[in-house]
Amino acid sequence: VPRSQAGPGAVATLEPPAVATLKRAVELDSASRFQESLVCYQEGIDLLLRVLKATKDETKKAHYRQKISDYMERAEAIKKHIEKEREDGKYHQQIKIEENATGFSYEKVFQDYLNETVTEVWVEDPYIRHVHQFYNFLRFCEMLVKGPCKVKTIHLLTSCDEASGKSQQTNSLEEIKQSLKNYGVTLNVSFSSSIHDREIRFNNGWMIKIGRGLDYFKKPQGRFCLGYCDFDLRPCHETTVDVFHTKHTKKT
Repeated sequence: VPRSQAGPGAVATLEPPAVATLKRAVELDSASRFQESLVCYQEGIDLLLRVLKATKDETKKAHYRQKISDYMERAEAIKKHIEKEREDGKYHQQIKIEENATGFSYEKVFQDYLNETVTEVWVEDPYIRHVHQFYNFLRFCEMLVKGPCKVKTIHLLTSCDEASGKSQQTNSLEEIKQSLKNYGVTLNVSFSSSIHDREIRFNNGWMIKIGRGLDYFKKPQGRFCLGYCDFDLRPCHETTVDVFHTKHTKKT
């Protein structure tokens, strides 16, 4: 806490959000939503450390230190539990995106699962056919290229548009392919008439299944409305995101 913010004023400002964040962490923990609870524990502990730094009263300091110690111990236990589930291939987290919810850009949804070990990605989505769906896939590719992962190959399996849009589908995906090539990324496109599942896999073992695939954003209300460019502000359709971890991610 900067010198000007230290003291009772800083405590009064920082303590309520710290308490609220840690309360949320405990609720998520109780609901076995461990990945989300871990994030809240970490944020809450950080806020509580700032409260401790701003506190002058030694009795209160001792109280905060004990609370921080307890929460850190729980956060560490959750971290180990998550790690064990990953190792055993039993990890499963579910995120529910409510109707008209915002804050679910691809960066927000995928950021916890992308790191520098990711070099290969598999996308299975039967509906990469229409203009807005090509843009969704393009945005997903942009996220991968920006890092922190070092993606070299993206595999897309989708269904072929047998109607009048077949040439548009071919041309659009070819354009994305050529653009990715400029960044040293290879896009392999395959078509299947029987594909139904929607899933995204990374070669670090993470598998994400979204009920609506990449197409969970609503149309913007207008061309000059918030959310047209920034997808964290774009309302979503209701859908479910299921996250798994396995050592046996398919290689083809």
